[in-house]
Amino acid sequence: MKLLRCGDVGKEKPATLDKSGKIRDLSSHIDDFNPENINFLNLEKLKKINLEKLPEISKSTRIGACIAKPGKFIGIGLNFSDHAAEIGAEIPKEPIVFMKASSCISGPNDDIIIPKNSKKSDWEVEIAFVIGKEVKNISEIEAENFIFGYCIVNDVSEREWQLEGTGQWVKGKSADTFGPIGPYLVTKDEIKDVQNLNMELNVNGKNMQKGNTNKMIFNINFLLSYLSKFMSLQPGDIITTGTPPGIGNGKKPPVFLKSGDQINLSIDILGEQKQKIR
Repeated sequence: MKLLRCGDVGKEKPATLDKSGKIRDLSSHIDDFNPENINFLNLEKLKKINLEKLPEISKSTRIGACIAKPGKFIGIGLNFSDHAAEIGAEIPKEPIVFMKASSCISGPNDDIIIPKNSKKSDWEVEIAFVIGKEVKNISEIEAENFIFGYCIVNDVSEREWQLEGTGQWVKGKSADTFGPIGPYLVTKDEIKDVQNLNMELNVNGKNMQKGNTNKMIFNINFLLSYLSKFMSLQPGDIITTGTPPGIGNGKKPPVFLKSGDQINLSIDILGEQKQKIR
């Protein structure tokens, strides 16, 4: 299923796409897509619904973040071999883990707001996986049993705050609107091979990033197993898994976002995002 949330900020309704691509209102069957309701039992119930009998939602309705109020928003850094080569970094021996504040989450097509005094705001198209069942200290083989689905993340990053001075990754990646997610939370049964999906990001119509999930240094199942050894993960937690080459900070000379820029990003099966910078 392709699950989404539609409506004004703070008033989103749970929805899904039917076979013809129409958006159908699921609010009579589930309250929201949040940590309390994201689980495999609810998913099986939703799969049995005759979607064509549900109220249709206009495609002009705003699409919100596909998950409401996740407990954790975790990022993995330098996880694509071609991206590491682009910035001259050594291949990590273990995953690089950081947090994004959950308050940075926004809808997939909402404006991205450049923070006051930011000089180096940058883009990163990424695939994220979402937890569907509480997990702790599992093997890589077990990992897939705990993944509910996948979505697109634009891991917007302020490079000066992330890397310079007393820079820390969480500082550079947590400003409001720096975490567009969605449009859809795509359940894992919809994806034949999550480690072979094309990824792309354009700025003002110019291609900046092009890659494939087959270039991940640490695959998704390994990442979940690895993280589960250091913390428990709960339903609705989002883990975004790194970006392919083409970030603004990797250009020569570097290129950063400015007011009026338009970003378009997409990943096979997961849909696309469109954001204006202001």
